[in-house]
Amino acid sequence: MEIILDSLEKTKEFGFLLGQLCKGGMVLCLNGDLGAGKTTITKSLAEGLGIKANVTSPTFTIVNEYRGKTNLYHIDTYRLNEGIDTLYLGFDEYFYSDGITVVEWADKIKNSLPEEYMTIYIKVEDNIRKLEITYIGDKYKVVEEKLYESFGI
Repeated sequence: MEIILDSLEKTKEFGFLLGQLCKGGMVLCLNGDLGAGKTTITKSLAEGLGIKANVTSPTFTIVNEYRGKTNLYHIDTYRLNEGIDTLYLGFDEYFYSDGITVVEWADKIKNSLPEEYMTIYIKVEDNIRKLEITYIGDKYKVVEEKLYESFGI
């Protein structure tokens, strides 16, 4: 699926709706260059989940946890080496929890991802974000349908 977001407001709307649609146990993988909007989408997703905390990028801490009706686990693998064995980092505890896990720079750990996940590749050109979204697993079917209804082209 491809989605075009032509403003910061649309990017925030996308993230907010994504947060409203996600259920515990889902893993969302975000990939894109620095400044593409990965953290903006995650902040808006947290708002959609009803989380009031100030969401920041966990670039230096690797994982930030946000408590809510459904917990949000925000992982940033930017500083990790590609192909790193994530087992000792405990990522599986997040992937198989009842919370929602967002992984920025997820391509760095693609061999460690669970069997089912959603991937969003963000490309920016002239302040327009083009999202290429893939869904691996049946649990993302409703998310796919609702996002397409609201933003699909």
